[in-house]
Amino acid sequence: MPDSPVLLLRAHAKHAPWNARGLAAHVTALVDAAGMKPTNASARAAPSARSIRFYVAHGLLERPEGAGTAATYHYRHFLQLLAIKIRQREGQTLDAIKRELAGLAGDALERKVAQALVPALAPSAPAPDDEPVQSWRRVAVSDGIEVHLRSDVAVGDDQLAALREAVRLALGRGDAVP
Repeated sequence: MPDSPVLLLRAHAKHAPWNARGLAAHVTALVDAAGMKPTNASARAAPSARSIRFYVAHGLLERPEGAGTAATYHYRHFLQLLAIKIRQREGQTLDAIKRELAGLAGDALERKVAQALVPALAPSAPAPDDEPVQSWRRVAVSDGIEVHLRSDVAVGDDQLAALREAVRLALGRGDAVP
């Protein structure tokens, strides 16, 4: 039996806690992977640490643990930010989203977000056995972290630099590898 979308979403909890940039990057990756098309410029914009602080200040997101650069965000924040970005991409205003989130219990919020993200949460099918074995190249991202790219995929230097930066941001790490 395939995993339910809620269980697949819960698997992301192992990445918590996040700093604001890491949370923003993780949410952006999931919403983009779901293939949701934005309806306007604010929906198109990826969340940033600044927008997360704005959402906290305006009551859309619960306050994080800690303050300033030591603030940490957990699974509940992850669900709330996902809900905000999903509803924005559906054309909802922040006021409408705030009213909607205020009435949602944690499990209802989790189910709603999981249903919206089914395409991004579904595990990919394994490659058939008759596929030729691919060779891979390793790309260092930061100390102890690397990304593997199939050797037949053309990736330019600018794309590699952007990939490294995105992974570092998603993990909340600032250490760079040349």
